[in-house]
Amino acid sequence: MINFIAEIGINHNGDINIAKKLIDISKDCGCQYVKIQKRNPDVCVPEAQKNIMRETPWGKMTYLEYKHKIEFNENEIQELCEYSKNKDIVFFASVWDKDSVDVMAKYTKITKIPSALITDIDLCKYAREKFDFLIISTGMSTETEIEDCVNSCNPDVVMHTNSTYPCPFEEINMKYLLHLKNKYPTKELGYSGHEKGTFVSCLSIPYGVKWIERHITLDKNMWGSDHKASIDPTELKELIENIRITEMVLKYDPQERIIFESEQIKKQSLRK
Repeated sequence: MINFIAEIGINHNGDINIAKKLIDISKDCGCQYVKIQKRNPDVCVPEAQKNIMRETPWGKMTYLEYKHKIEFNENEIQELCEYSKNKDIVFFASVWDKDSVDVMAKYTKITKIPSALITDIDLCKYAREKFDFLIISTGMSTETEIEDCVNSCNPDVVMHTNSTYPCPFEEINMKYLLHLKNKYPTKELGYSGHEKGTFVSCLSIPYGVKWIERHITLDKNMWGSDHKASIDPTELKELIENIRITEMVLKYDPQERIIFESEQIKKQSLRK
């Protein structure tokens, strides 16, 4: 079965109730995993950007204040993990720094290194030590950078990703999955999509993916940087249904033609 990660990311806008609604929707649509992004803004925000003023729904504030505003603290992380556990869906996070690794490792055994950080080899190694299951995304990266990451932290899943939001269809390069499959035959493959719609994500399945990830939102018109490149609840439900259909039509390995029972019945009525 394809594992589906509903990526809340920062689309909760710092509101734990929005996060819980998205967890509920993810579970109801048939997702097995739900994920946010976890940062320590004091570490992750570049010094040159910390004091830049920004207009937000909560008024004008520095970029650092804004990043703190939308970040869940450890108590909220624990609450979301317990909430998800009660819903029978796995909650985890992409970790952006060692402080976030330490927090998330207390509550979950799975994590992801986002595309932006796979060149931070120290972070990749640190996350590998702390978690039982590690996913990486390959967006924005050269082949050498991907090799260095894989060699340094031995991830369980390598995800093909184009980090453009939204990604133009002609730049998705889905056949790159075949290259990854040949290069890393012992790794599970994934596809993290940022394109519009749901059709393309299903196309990754014949190329061997076991994991699919998409950003989700309550409403694409909400304030924030990632909402418009996300899928809404209706699209999420449609995508999960189509993933399961795709799995069914690809169920059988190449072999001589099978005549199924339903076709045998038709054969009896049409052939003399």
